[in-house]
Amino acid sequence: MKLSSNDFKHNGFLDSKFGYKTKNISPHLKWEKFPPKTMCFALSCNDPDAPSGNWVHWIVINIPAKINEIPQGGPVPGIELVNDFGKKGYGGPAPPSGTHRYNFKVYALDLTKIEGVNKKNFEELIEDHALDSAEITGLFKK
Repeated sequence: MKLSSNDFKHNGFLDSKFGYKTKNISPHLKWEKFPPKTMCFALSCNDPDAPSGNWVHWIVINIPAKINEIPQGGPVPGIELVNDFGKKGYGGPAPPSGTHRYNFKVYALDLTKIEGVNKKNFEELIEDHALDSAEITGLFKK
């Protein structure tokens, strides 16, 4: 699988408009070369450099298999879950200091709908059904 964006390159900097304290809009994402037996997708964005550990910025589940792209700012297909800001949907970068990594990851799943998912059990439940995955990392500096 391959995940890319029109808004940033892998290990490149995200524009300030994607930041939580500015416009807080989600970047464009597109995935391709996924397994033909994919029945739906899930997406996550985490900050592994957060002081409290891996900070969840975005989780989307049950993205239909016919969708392979999310435009900048949405609309977002599927169901957006509560992030570590305590809100549903995208929560952009907000590092307290320095440069942080934001790992966007898309998963191709072997079922049409996944249920009972939250930010705490997301990785475990998704990994059980993942056919493949792809990741792209954006950087953001305070």
